[in-house]
Amino acid sequence: MAIRFNFVLGIFLFSCVGWSGEPALKLSPEATKALRKLSLPGIKLNLKERCVDVNATICLHKGLLELVACTKGTKEHESILSISARPMHIHTAMLLLGASPGTPAMRRAQEGARTRWVPVDPAGDSVCVSLVFAESKGKLQEYPIQKFISPAQPDEISGIPAKKILATFPASFLFAGSHLVENGAGPRKYVCEQSGNVISISTFGDELLCLPGIHGHQNDGLVWQVNSKGLPGIGEQVILRLRPNPKAPHKK
Repeated sequence: MAIRFNFVLGIFLFSCVGWSGEPALKLSPEATKALRKLSLPGIKLNLKERCVDVNATICLHKGLLELVACTKGTKEHESILSISARPMHIHTAMLLLGASPGTPAMRRAQEGARTRWVPVDPAGDSVCVSLVFAESKGKLQEYPIQKFISPAQPDEISGIPAKKILATFPASFLFAGSHLVENGAGPRKYVCEQSGNVISISTFGDELLCLPGIHGHQNDGLVWQVNSKGLPGIGEQVILRLRPNPKAPHKK
């Protein structure tokens, strides 16, 4: 077990170093073979496409959105997709592709005449999110997640002027990476496995992937809804594809 762990860790370190200034992942044939054999339930490390593929189920066709994806049995009433895979395993797969996590949105103490708390935007590598499923002729096609998300009508959003509602959903998410917290004498807990906030639109502060900036999750802060045109039916299986965007080379 120790040998296998060290080998995988070595691959991980290699991939992280190789990512920093390169447009694509470069692995030896032996490392590539080992990664293809790596078993993470419900997840495929897609080296050909340089992405992480996660088995997902369509769970919503109509309604305001707080999430793109949640864990099964949590927030299906406000998320397009539910997944059975563990978010911690998705995090691991993203690391193996060389993506660097940041932090979800948080608050920071600012000292002054009196201590006050100020919001801090989330951070992390940029990730494109898409869905893969068969089109009418049975051929697998990839669709950006933006295709299935549209602005909510102004009269459906209390207190938000129409001019402040974006016309197009953002193109990328951030690999925020959720949090690990202490769990008494047991292993530390990965927070979004408990909350279900895998890929968030609203800001919860514990998500795996999130939008840049801070976004409310009260009813008057929800500005996006499902666009079900072309979306497979509720209960149908799709692939949730997470593709880290290449980093810009370091300036010398």
